[in-house]
Amino acid sequence: MGQKSLKINKTLQEVVMWVHPEGLVHGALYVSVDNEAQPVEDPHSVVNNDWPFLVLRRREPNEIRFYNRSSIIRIEYDQARPNNPAATKTSCRILMMDGSVFDGEINEELPAERARLYDYLNQANNRFLRLYLEDDRVCLLNKSYIIQVTP
Repeated sequence: MGQKSLKINKTLQEVVMWVHPEGLVHGALYVSVDNEAQPVEDPHSVVNNDWPFLVLRRREPNEIRFYNRSSIIRIEYDQARPNNPAATKTSCRILMMDGSVFDGEINEELPAERARLYDYLNQANNRFLRLYLEDDRVCLLNKSYIIQVTP
């Protein structure tokens, strides 16, 4: 068994993070790709896994850092809104503890019996919710830092 068989294919996804108390952090998350370099995960799945820390390659200074997910307030990155007819689409406004306000759309495939905004907000398996903003921007918001959500 060679070293190549042990390698996990990853690529860098540029993100901007707001971390408490550090502030604004520019860098890239490592996301898994298949053998054809197509993503098999995105920042939303990376930040919502069970491990307490994630890996970020900082842009300035150029270094690797491990960030505790609990201290990450939000993450923004570029990604087109999916065109999934099975997805539940809900517009909302989110007010964060730092006073930031986000208007966007939740666009997720949810079971019909749990497709309300309230159900999505209370999903226990995701610490971060995904909000699609204008201009093909995505904002991942740590639910622990959300004060209120208005439909």
